[in-house]
Amino acid sequence: MEVERILKAFKLNPYDILDISEAATPEEIKRRYRQLSLFIHPDKTPHARAPEAFDILKKAENDLSEQKTREELDAVIKQARLLVLKANNLPSSTKDDDLELKRLQPTFKVQHRDKSKELLIEEEVRRRKAIKMNLANEGLEAKKKEEEVSSKKRKAEDDKAWEDGREQRVGSWRNFSNTKKKKKTKGPALLG
Repeated sequence: MEVERILKAFKLNPYDILDISEAATPEEIKRRYRQLSLFIHPDKTPHARAPEAFDILKKAENDLSEQKTREELDAVIKQARLLVLKANNLPSSTKDDDLELKRLQPTFKVQHRDKSKELLIEEEVRRRKAIKMNLANEGLEAKKKEEEVSSKKRKAEDDKAWEDGREQRVGSWRNFSNTKKKKKTKGPALLG
């Protein structure tokens, strides 16, 4: 059951994968990871997709253990919470146990999860576009460097060919200047 749940969970939200609250402490995250890993470890369960689910679980635990990644994730989730509260005309200081939140249809938890999912997808799309742009820029820079190197190489080859052909050019000029005999012209006819 856990393998199927993990495989169906939203992959960009490690909290969904671990099925744990956003307020969980690092110790609770580790405890939950160990508990789930015992259930779905490929050596302990015969499920065909257990290795895939275990990899997803391990990545989720790593993401939540890494301080920077968790802070970024928490910021997106907090932003989603504020957007849901704003959409329902509730103040941003509303507590999770407020009666007005419990009266919402669909429930606040469902709305919050959906908005978090939406924002995480947008963030992932933005991240992938940035990576794609960086790769494109790196490709352009590499292409420019390659063209620069090839033009320098071509210029060096042209200079070498020019130097190698010097004797032939100088010899041709010498032959030309030696074979051309100047005719002596009579000077101007003198009268008288």
